Amino acid sequence: MSAEASGPAAAEALSLEVPKPWGLEPGSAADGLKPQTPNSKYVKLNVGGSLHYTTLRTLTGQDTMLKAMFSGRAEVLTDAGGWVLIDRSGRHFGTILNYLRDGSVPLPESTRELGELLGEARYYLVQGLIEDCQLALQQKRENLSPLCLIPMVTSPQEEQQLLASTSKPVVKLLHNRSNNKYSYTSTSDDNLLKNIELFDKLALRFHGRLLFLKDVLGDEICCWSFYGQGRKIAEVCCTSIVYATEKKQTKVEFPEARIFEETLNILIYETPRGPDPALLEATGGVAGGGGAGRGEDEENREHRVRRIHVRRHITHDERPHGQQIVFKD
Repeated sequence: MSAEASGPAAAEALSLEVPKPWGLEPGSAADGLKPQTPNSKYVKLNVGGSLHYTTLRTLTGQDTMLKAMFSGRAEVLTDAGGWVLIDRSGRHFGTILNYLRDGSVPLPESTRELGELLGEARYYLVQGLIEDCQLALQQKRENLSPLCLIPMVTSPQEEQQLLASTSKPVVKLLHNRSNNKYSYTSTSDDNLLKNIELFDKLALRFHGRLLFLKDVLGDEICCWSFYGQGRKIAEVCCTSIVYATEKKQTKVEFPEARIFEETLNILIYETPRGPDPALLEATGGVAGGGGAGRGEDEENREHRVRRIHVRRHITHDERPHGQQIVFKD
């Protein structure tokens, strides 16, 4: 194509026929751009605003689109600062260059980023990187493993084995709706489901740090247990017996804040480090102190279990006549 102009500026204004891969059609405006045949050792690249320095040897070492650009088979565009312009996202271009330099690169762990890199490798025709990305994506599909596994306790012996075989703190939810001889209050079923839903959410949030167990065979209706370093640290019982219309009923509570607090408390028992004395003291556990002050009372505190009962009940009716109350022992 040609450009007709008069005056001194005519020598600098050029109109280029740019190959389609770079996003410009023949005849489109290319103000401020000029053709360049790179003949120096180093090349400056501006890829979608991401700036890169590399050598001609790197760009022309493999049979790719970049080799076609910088070996004279295709024209390239530069700006006034001498940067070669490539109309692509520069997010993965550094990985492309590293592959051209070394013949291999660490691939992203994320499936999404791996797919993005594959798209860039296809655009630049980097065949080896295309094959590596395709193989990695195939392996991810074949080796897909669950994000979070929750063992189901089937016996007390199995529970002890699970507790002894892990170095992580443990959260156990026991829920057994059928383990009840009274009718339930109107909100109990909803609260039982809320406890189960909270257990699932906590398991997803802390699955890499805590071991979560589920028990559906125990002798409680809804009870949380928290273990650290192989021993029980706290227990939250969510059931109580209440009176309504001259008969006993079982009520299930949902103490969300207490459960979440106890879950955070047992994080201090993560390995490899032991419990932090200051954090233990702040959360109601073992207080810090020197060896001289550590006596029998403090040792007993280490084996004390926090048992939180939302409601406690008695087995006989002590209500004043005509009143409906919740009894505590």
